[in-house]
Amino acid sequence: MRLERIRPTVLRLVLHAHELATLMTAARCVAEASPTEVPESAREELRALLRDYDQQLRRLDTTTNEETGRPRTG
Repeated sequence: MRLERIRPTVLRLVLHAHELATLMTAARCVAEASPTEVPESAREELRALLRDYDQQLRRLDTTTNEETGRPRTG
């Protein structure tokens, strides 16, 4: 993992796919399991982040498929 500060409130994070998948899985567990110690506002922010992630992942898959002309694998 690599983390860089681009601007005071903007960071660039470089991860391996399995590291990102691990983080997203943990976020889904918290957002969906609704543990009482996590405020609802935090769970809503996680849900929004996951929606954005899912949308970007679909866009990435579509772009990759269009560029290679190959079907998505995995």
